[in-house]
Order: sequence, then C-alpha cells, then structure tokens
Amino acid sequence: MPIIEMHLMEGRTTEQKSGAAKAITEAITTSLGVRAESVRILITEHRGAEFYVAGVAPALKAQSIAGAELKKAED
Repeated sequence: MPIIEMHLMEGRTTEQKSGAAKAITEAITTSLGVRAESVRILITEHRGAEFYVAGVAPALKAQSIAGAELKKAED
C-alpha cells in the first residue's frame, strides 16, 4: 500500500487538492502497478510562518518588505 505525504502552504481549494490527489493516484497506479484503492495520500497544510527556506519564513519576509516599503512611502 503506497502512502504519499504532501506538505502544502495553506490556501489551496478542496478542488485543487482533490485534483492533485487524483493525478498522483494515477501516476502511482501506473508506475507501481497497484490498484487505486490501495493508494493513500496525506495532505498537511502549513501557514506561512511554519515554512522556512534558509532559516527565513518567506511569508514573514514578504510582510517585512511590505511594511518597510509602506514606511518608506509615508516618509
């Protein structure tokens, strides 16, 4: 029984996640020769502050940049 674990940023619709799950299931059934009923897909969603690249949360970095630009515009 293949178990696929996906980690996504918050914001995708149920339809988008379902579409991804269907496409992944098709790929696994074709490549591994298993029945679709045996494929399990776990989707975990994360908020922007829970995801880091090189020690920095891109969502927090974007907020910081936007705040700095707003402050500059006010000056």
